[in-house]
Amino acid sequence: MTDNFQKKTPFFTKLKQYGQKNVAPFDVPGHKLGKIPNDLLRYTGPKIFELDSNSPIGLDHLNKPTGVIKDSEALMAEACGAERAYFITNGTTIGILAMIMTVCKAKDKIILPRNVHKSVINGLILSGAIPVFIKPNIDTNLGIANDISLNTVQEAIQENPDAKAIFVINPTYFGVVSDLKGIVQLAHDNDMSVVVDEAHGAQFYFSKSLPQAAMDSGADISALSMHKTAGSFTQSSVILCQGTRIDHHRLRASLNMLQSTSPSSLLMASLDVARKTMYFQGEKRIEKVLMLAKETRNKLNQVPGIQVMDKDYFLSNHSFGFDETKLIIKVSDLGLSGFEVYQMMRKLGNVQLELAESHIVLAVLTIGTTRQHLEKLVQGFKKLSEKYYKQRDILEKIEFEYQFPEPYTRPRDAYHAPNKVITLDEAVGEIAAEQVMIYPPGIPILIPGEIISESVINEIKFYMRKGSALQSDLDDNQIRVVDKDTWIKWEGDLDEF
Repeated sequence: MTDNFQKKTPFFTKLKQYGQKNVAPFDVPGHKLGKIPNDLLRYTGPKIFELDSNSPIGLDHLNKPTGVIKDSEALMAEACGAERAYFITNGTTIGILAMIMTVCKAKDKIILPRNVHKSVINGLILSGAIPVFIKPNIDTNLGIANDISLNTVQEAIQENPDAKAIFVINPTYFGVVSDLKGIVQLAHDNDMSVVVDEAHGAQFYFSKSLPQAAMDSGADISALSMHKTAGSFTQSSVILCQGTRIDHHRLRASLNMLQSTSPSSLLMASLDVARKTMYFQGEKRIEKVLMLAKETRNKLNQVPGIQVMDKDYFLSNHSFGFDETKLIIKVSDLGLSGFEVYQMMRKLGNVQLELAESHIVLAVLTIGTTRQHLEKLVQGFKKLSEKYYKQRDILEKIEFEYQFPEPYTRPRDAYHAPNKVITLDEAVGEIAAEQVMIYPPGIPILIPGEIISESVINEIKFYMRKGSALQSDLDDNQIRVVDKDTWIKWEGDLDEF
């Protein structure tokens, strides 16, 4: 294929033509191409409804594409240097579930860092795989988990030579990348597949100035959120794969089990046009964004009480690399927590940040970021500095200890075990039957099958006090645990833990 092919948008073009043909629609959806007046139609106009169709003749089927969806997926694969691409309209969460279900069967081992997204844990529950958790590199200054080292991966492989796959987060939510090419070589030398959570790295495929993407690194399969950093609609994502280690029949079956049988045509169309835009404009516009990011870092570092971490910072802390479209802003010298700043920036500066941690906040830049956006960001932090710098004590240094909760059983066993609801104060020494996490970013503090320690309870209570979006099955101060008295797999006393 050539650039001329990349100019095509097969699905979007066909979808647009269908909406303009004055079809008499006796299929679903029920709005009949925008024939039911409502507030959304009056706000957007009818065209958004004309693009919302459900696989009429000529528009192909996502569960087994043979026409325009297949053509659009082929263009996506070529644009990203992959052999195959699969559109997803239920978010990268579904991509991660499908990838794990494809490479792992019940009781297969998969090596992965503990700071994975909640969807990975759900993938373990659905597949029945056994996690072999490895420790990511920890930044005790910022209080975040970063990349995984080659040595750590090598040790895990040596201790678990029967593992089927290695799962890598590349980049992390904060933009830190691992030596993915080196990890792929280690894994392939030991006949293991490499699965990549590339949710925050779709932009890597369209710029030589950013870290190397999963397909370019030789990974077998990855899932990327085009909607996060490449301009498509929310929940539109893509699975990319290459090589002979992926069973495409099993991957398709897994996707069809998980995805809706009524996929959003709007989301697929947005993938089509986002790919075209990034292919032709991504390189140039990402260069502009990187220039603006550098300017903004310099400006913010001149604001009293503010420090912005750059690539050199992460390299000096033994990380392999960093995505400079992310602004990691340390705010604790203002005497404010990241959680407070996250709220204040919206109220005082009308600036919406991506997320907060105890000492930092994160701003995500894309080719849609403008100089005006960044000027508002800088002005917002100047206002905070003028109001709070030296008016409050600097926040204490983070007492950040990354401890693994002790696993007792695989997540699937604990999820399906008899369970009961108790208070957090009663939970020390019990076995978790649910996930507890902070969202964003959706990284679990606790997963099913792990033994609940006092430090885990203290961490949960810390986030509750800070007003973070703590996600679990139950109300605050409650947790679901395995009912050991009625669980036939219960074998012993947990006092030793």
